[in-house]
Amino acid sequence: MKLGKVEFCHFLQILALFLCLSGMNQAELSRSRSKPYFQSGRTRTKRSWVWNQFFVLEEYMGTDPLYVGKLHSDVDKGDGSIKYILSGEGASSIFIIDENTGDIHATKRLDREEQAYYTLRAQALDRLTNKPVEPESEFVIKIQDINDNEPKFLDGPYTAGVPEMSPVGTSVVQVTATDADDPTYGNSARVVYSILQGQPYFSVEPKTGVIKTALPNMDREAKDQYLLVIQAKDMVGQNGGLSGTTSVTVTLTDVNDNPPRFPRRSYQYNVPESLPVASVVARIKAADADVGPNAEMEYKIVDGDGLGVFKISVDKDTQEGIITIQKELDFEAKTSYTLRIEAANMHVDPRFLSLGPFSDMTTVKIIVEDVDEPPVFTSRLYSMVVSEAAKVGTIIGTVAAHDPDASNSPVRYSIDRNTDLERYFNIDANSGVITTAKSLDRETNAIHNITVLAMESQNPAQIGRGYVAITILDINDNAPEFAMEYETTVCENAQPGQVIQKISAIDKDDPPNGHQFYFSLTAEAANNHNFTLQDNKDNTATVLTRRNGFRRQEQSVFYLPIFIVDSGSPSLSSTNTLTIRVCDCDADGIAQTCNAEAYILPAGLSTGALIAILACVLTLLVLVLLIVTMRRRKKEPLIFDEERDIRENIVRYDDEGGGEEDTEAFDMAALRNLNIIRDTKTRRDVTPEIQFLSRPTFKSIPDNVIFREFIWERLKEADVDPCAPPYDSLQTYAFEGNGSVAESLSSLDSISSNSDQNYDYLSDWGPRFKRLADMYGTGPDCLYS
Repeated sequence: MKLGKVEFCHFLQILALFLCLSGMNQAELSRSRSKPYFQSGRTRTKRSWVWNQFFVLEEYMGTDPLYVGKLHSDVDKGDGSIKYILSGEGASSIFIIDENTGDIHATKRLDREEQAYYTLRAQALDRLTNKPVEPESEFVIKIQDINDNEPKFLDGPYTAGVPEMSPVGTSVVQVTATDADDPTYGNSARVVYSILQGQPYFSVEPKTGVIKTALPNMDREAKDQYLLVIQAKDMVGQNGGLSGTTSVTVTLTDVNDNPPRFPRRSYQYNVPESLPVASVVARIKAADADVGPNAEMEYKIVDGDGLGVFKISVDKDTQEGIITIQKELDFEAKTSYTLRIEAANMHVDPRFLSLGPFSDMTTVKIIVEDVDEPPVFTSRLYSMVVSEAAKVGTIIGTVAAHDPDASNSPVRYSIDRNTDLERYFNIDANSGVITTAKSLDRETNAIHNITVLAMESQNPAQIGRGYVAITILDINDNAPEFAMEYETTVCENAQPGQVIQKISAIDKDDPPNGHQFYFSLTAEAANNHNFTLQDNKDNTATVLTRRNGFRRQEQSVFYLPIFIVDSGSPSLSSTNTLTIRVCDCDADGIAQTCNAEAYILPAGLSTGALIAILACVLTLLVLVLLIVTMRRRKKEPLIFDEERDIRENIVRYDDEGGGEEDTEAFDMAALRNLNIIRDTKTRRDVTPEIQFLSRPTFKSIPDNVIFREFIWERLKEADVDPCAPPYDSLQTYAFEGNGSVAESLSSLDSISSNSDQNYDYLSDWGPRFKRLADMYGTGPDCLYS
């Protein structure tokens, strides 16, 4: 085949290299003219064989072992008496030697990148004696490199950034490729770089791998990221060289090359006048294509009629301008505001000032909407005064409120009764005039704080509140009195003119100039011979004795009426009685006892005698109580009427009947019928006397049921009585039943004691009323006429 000039030159170079290597491997080393080598004990001769290093091409792909070189000794006559032995790295596994000829072959494919050379040792032995005929010598087999490794970017893929608008030739990043081939031999490891993808924006230096910008004014806002493909090729980029590639992602970083701009030249917002202070009115934002700190802005109001009413601040997260209210809005006062607002970048790059001012202006118009507002009082707090002597209906003052809306709706007034629970005041619903509704008392409440409500007539839900403080003026309507309850004593041995008490007074009134009290004795006590009073002129007075010789047995208590007058206009007075007790005092004038009862007792009775008398009285009382208790336990009747028919009141537990006459008193069958509803009672740990004090209350039921229940209760009380004897006993009940159809027979109902009423009908009521008929009847055998 025809070869070009370049290919022919390469062929000649490779052929010359191959011939050179073959000649070096096959060259035998010349013999030295030294003396022959002898074994130990013989004279040592000079070395008989020497060789240099061998070279072997890597990556041999043949089927036969690769010839490496030949070892030969001068001692070898070619008769097979010499045997060659190889040892060291790769001996027998990679490299083998023909022990007869000394030829060395490689049995495996060698890779310089795994191991560049092998160190081996050779020895020539006498085949018969197996003794060395030459000293052991070391030699090296070096692996000759071929271009079998492509360049690799060990740090790839790469990422890098470069500011936008950078000038041409700005360095972006450096890429580096490595080649595993031998850099000291040939061009197998000599790499050059080229850009396969990324033109015309970027370029790469062929020898250094430095990537640079290739176009000016690259705009991040147009395209912010580029993907580059860089190639590295060995053999200095010549044909036949191996290559590798990597990717480089280049991001354009932002610079402040875009000024802020408002999307609109004007904005308009509607705001209700009831919006509270600090509320957000609107949010506006100037557009800025930059990001991060380059897009940070500040807003300010530069002009307009709402400079003191509104303010603007920036939201750090969204870079919006937030307009808020600083003062309350009033539709009736002003219906709209106009603001001129500027937005400017906080960080300006001087390199791009030529692109224009990095600020912008817009107009914001705020329309105030009318809201139905509650009535407003002309004053936040009204202060009024009224005398506590004011009569009901007295005018105290007037409050006024108006509707702030344009409609100016009429206002009606009322008092919040939660602030005037006692209803001391009234207010005129139309005029707002406040009057008294009750008598006032400053001493009870000196100041009344009330709330007045004002509501629109057209919309009662709109209510305004006004506050009124009403101060009650004091008048002299309380008389003075003692400042405290005095406990005054005078000693029996008191001397005339001795001070026994100092008194003062109080007055619930509160005069402007303070209190001034005047003390004196009343007219009836002014001339008494026991005590006198001295006014100290300082709102106090002193009580003094006028005589001596006070004795408890004569009079133990004195009452001294004291007359107190205040300085009010008109002045008021009161009489206060001072109680003075006569006491037995010690030598220092300290009261020991003030009781006068001891002098009433007869002379000669000591305290021990009194205690003995009391003990006797208590003993007698205990005996009487014991006697009464014993009689009750024995159940002895206090009165026994022999003429009384007691058949109805005797209970005998072994009684089988009372005879035929008993059937007229009560039905005995009722005693045997126990299937009735009874109130069960548990036994109480109390004495029988206490139990008998409480009797059950019987309802209005038939007589037989009443008697049955009555007897049943008595039987049960006897059964549970812990003090009752265990044998049958006589029980006297004396129960007369529920009443009589004859009602009352008392003569108290008669007009006089000598009533002529006829009681003959008693004889018709049966045997039980026979005695009454005999006593009150008019028959011939009547006892009384």
